[in-house]
Amino acid sequence: MKKIYFAGSIRGGRVDADLYKQIISHLQHMGHKVLTEHVGSDHLCLSEQGRDRDAAIYEQDTAWLRESDVVIAECTCPSLGVGYELAYAEHLEIPVHVFYNPSKCSLSAMITGDSYFHIHPYSSKEEIFTTLNSIL
Repeated sequence: MKKIYFAGSIRGGRVDADLYKQIISHLQHMGHKVLTEHVGSDHLCLSEQGRDRDAAIYEQDTAWLRESDVVIAECTCPSLGVGYELAYAEHLEIPVHVFYNPSKCSLSAMITGDSYFHIHPYSSKEEIFTTLNSIL
């Protein structure tokens, strides 16, 4: 069982929240522990902001990153936070797998140009699941 940090957009946009939930469920059904299962929740409170709340989120998320064995990131919806998480994981030398749908977005050159990241373009969620099965 691996401890997985799943990264997906929260404040950057929730357009792919249902996909996040399905990916997280798939990872859990594979027997892995998803430390950030809340990313797939339909009930995230995006209005809870403020310096103290944000500091608590930062502390919790970086603790989960330090605890994780691998990062799985769905990056179709651009997110500053996810970009930060990817760089943080690279700094900690945690393997990072980035998924995105090229018909909906272009990834930043800062992601595609960094050979550390394993980039997985997809056109269907089934492709995501097949790739996850092979890498985990």
